Amino acid sequence: MNNTFTMAGVMGWPVAHSRSPAIHNHWIRQYNLNGAYGLFPVNPNHLEAAIRGIQALGLAGCNITIPHKVEAMKFMDWVDPLAQRMGAINTIVVQPDGALHGFNNDGFGFLESLHEAQPGWHAGAGPTVILGAGGAARAIVVSLMDAGATEIRLLNRTRSKADELAQEFGTPVAAYDWSERHEALTGAALLINTTNQGMHGQPALDIELTQLPTTALVSDAIYIPLETSLLATARLRGNTTVNGLGMLLHQARPAFRAWFGVMPEVTPELHQAIIKTF
Repeated sequence: MNNTFTMAGVMGWPVAHSRSPAIHNHWIRQYNLNGAYGLFPVNPNHLEAAIRGIQALGLAGCNITIPHKVEAMKFMDWVDPLAQRMGAINTIVVQPDGALHGFNNDGFGFLESLHEAQPGWHAGAGPTVILGAGGAARAIVVSLMDAGATEIRLLNRTRSKADELAQEFGTPVAAYDWSERHEALTGAALLINTTNQGMHGQPALDIELTQLPTTALVSDAIYIPLETSLLATARLRGNTTVNGLGMLLHQARPAFRAWFGVMPEVTPELHQAIIKTF
């Protein structure tokens, strides 16, 4: 038996709310591995020292969450080209020579969650509407483009942020005004909310789904609550819905494989274990 003890964790500020330890430690038990995954609350002022310490402490690597996902890139020895395009990293993997490599698995997690909800889904099925233009939207835009999306309609409450993303990525991304959000749903095959509207403690997302085809897939990056008002409304009118929990679970898989050597599965047991932590 391999006696090597493998340690990884997640850096954020604050980080106590993170579900990542529950996910990774579930898999460590499931696959009978010798290791652990912990929480690392890292003040932004200490980020460089903390990242430099990953290799010295003998960690296999680390997840990076808010507010460090952009800043942490500066301290990598190498950043995956996909993560460079997304403008952020969420995973650090220590290499055999001690070098720190940065990756972003958020887009992978998002696409996997869509396939889980609708196995026949594909990015080229029709127009995608994305609400929000922050880090999550950016990762999703890149992954959808790589998966073959032909039209992405981007809407943000501050129009300029949507314009910036549309200019940076070009075709197939087009920015629309927030006031056009109801009409922008016409003919869409996928609607994604990446804003915080609908999150626990936030106002519900103000959008009218009348123009959205009932065949469209409706996704919300939020997972607390598991069913936002957007998803409830969409489900009642017949749309297939996807909450943010699938993205959270699936983005963890490539990181776990990189650190622990096993590509884990997202099982109903894992879903239930994480839901119990809410």
